[in-house]
Amino acid sequence: MFIPCDRGGGSAAPDFKGFTLLMPAVSVGNVGQLAIDLVISTLDMTKVGYFYTDCLVPMVGNNPYATAEENSTELSINAEVYFLPSKKLVVLQIRSPFIKNKYRPFCETLLSWVKSSKCARVVLLSSSHAYQRDDEQLLGTPLRYLLTPDLEKAVGGRMQELNWKEMEKVAAYPGISDTDKVLHIPGGGITKLLFTESCSKGIHMAVLLKFCSEGDNIPDAFVLVNYLNEWLQLIKSEVNPSSQWKIPSSWRLLFGNGLPPALF
Repeated sequence: MFIPCDRGGGSAAPDFKGFTLLMPAVSVGNVGQLAIDLVISTLDMTKVGYFYTDCLVPMVGNNPYATAEENSTELSINAEVYFLPSKKLVVLQIRSPFIKNKYRPFCETLLSWVKSSKCARVVLLSSSHAYQRDDEQLLGTPLRYLLTPDLEKAVGGRMQELNWKEMEKVAAYPGISDTDKVLHIPGGGITKLLFTESCSKGIHMAVLLKFCSEGDNIPDAFVLVNYLNEWLQLIKSEVNPSSQWKIPSSWRLLFGNGLPPALF
């Protein structure tokens, strides 16, 4: 459940009615999480609370978006909520993996919060194993999208204008029968479950994903966040939008650099 930050003497939960909820799936390469980092850091979003759940591995660390020594000692946990009223945007960042068999309880709790907070739509940033693509998915762009039926009615035309490619369904029994097609997102974590649950519950959800492999996935994150920006226009689109995204200070630690002294 969502717990608002206590900013001295308590604070009421912010009003998310009509807002877009942006969040990552914990998926291959952590691409969605890295893309969310770029959004929070670039837009200088304010932390307004956290998502309390027993479905994620517990963790705590220093402020991943520190800009000065004064705010570098602030603590962050596994699931936090950020807010930008000017763009009607709320972001849920997830920083740790799921506990085994906890996907479904998390999805149920999350979608219940989405309904109670009256968010207009959910945008899930995800990724999928590049090596498990079928022949059709090998063609063209490595980016794909999915829309629930309710959101399709509202923004499906916009996706066509952008010339985006919808995630293909693949044969349920390859080599045996090509008539039965299913949605298959290997390496996508909660993506498929959250999407199908949103379809059945009438939630307006979009999934934006990139096919990728494990490794240095920073370039994949830039590609995915630029893909998101084509639609939502979070920053001005120019010749090179990647140069406008602000890299958070925590990215200096991605490949084993020493821990910041402020953590201790």
